[in-house]
Amino acid sequence: MAITIQPASPQSLRPKPADESKLGFGKLYSDHMFSMRWKPDTGWTEAKVEAFGPIGLSPAALVLHYGQTIFEGLKAYRNQTGGLNLFRPLENCRRLNRSAQRLDLPQIEESLFIEAIEALLHLDQDWVPKSYGSSLYIRPTMIATEPYIGLKSAQDVLMYIITGPVGAYYPEGFNPVRITVCENYSRAAPGGLGAVKTAANYAASLLAAKEALTHGYTQVLWLDAAERKYVEEVGSMNIFFKIAGEVLTPPLSSGTILPGITRDSVIALLKQWGIPVREHRLSIGDVVAAQENGTLEEVFGAGTAAVISPVGLLEYKGKHYNVAEGTTGKLANRLFEELMGIQYGTRPDPMGWIHSVALTQKKAKIPKVTMAAV
Repeated sequence: MAITIQPASPQSLRPKPADESKLGFGKLYSDHMFSMRWKPDTGWTEAKVEAFGPIGLSPAALVLHYGQTIFEGLKAYRNQTGGLNLFRPLENCRRLNRSAQRLDLPQIEESLFIEAIEALLHLDQDWVPKSYGSSLYIRPTMIATEPYIGLKSAQDVLMYIITGPVGAYYPEGFNPVRITVCENYSRAAPGGLGAVKTAANYAASLLAAKEALTHGYTQVLWLDAAERKYVEEVGSMNIFFKIAGEVLTPPLSSGTILPGITRDSVIALLKQWGIPVREHRLSIGDVVAAQENGTLEEVFGAGTAAVISPVGLLEYKGKHYNVAEGTTGKLANRLFEELMGIQYGTRPDPMGWIHSVALTQKKAKIPKVTMAAV
């Protein structure tokens, strides 16, 4: 599919952040966005990159009433030669398509997914931070735009991609975070939406996360909905426990846990390093027992936003458990440095995870797209 390029006017371009150490996360947006529309009789059409701005939406749009929407999250990293790296972007497209299948939304071809991101990056390449630890967050989103008051799958769908420069996801940066086990709410049940990136999946966690923050915790650790016993994931990342030399993480078989791309990468690296790793249904009681008998060595989360986030404190039933004496564990640190090194191109990429974006001059013709008059 040809992608029409409509660059923003020079007058509308916003100033880039002067201090990349203060970027934060999710507060700044680049100058352009990608969008395209889908209907059953035409498929995907109207693919274009244009100035970032509001989207037209009927008050009766299905997404607003019935939540038919999905999204993804990935990053572009500035490598040592000044080019850009994407980390396993095809896996993001495949997960987007699995989410689309579950929400009865249209699929997108992997080649189009990559072309759309690359076309956007060509225009907004100057928005990709230059400092190590900062990156350009990429948010593909698909929403049901058909105006209809009634429960049905949309026959009119919009997909768009926005980007923005980001720093550390948590205020703590790579320092250990404090998490609390949620006992009052459930996030996802078997057969539900826990395994897909859809708005309802995250909306269900907001109140618990807000309550956790008011009590001084960074995130919530969710238990299974049926028995409120087995560990599942943290609000924004998958979770790992190193117990007696073995790394354990909850399995995906229940369909209640998001299949994280960073999670999969961590498992692959651990296997490559010869470190025992196993997907295992672990109860919160097992975790507490391991802490009390001294075999709980590390706890850390893994996700696109935070990469690796060590856990220094776990709260359960009013009791605080200091993990690794509240410090960052050696394994979490090694994984963080390895993944960051691969993503930024400072370390070898033996798995072939990096997709390099070959940048050209922004005024040059971009391959496989058509230039439209401004």
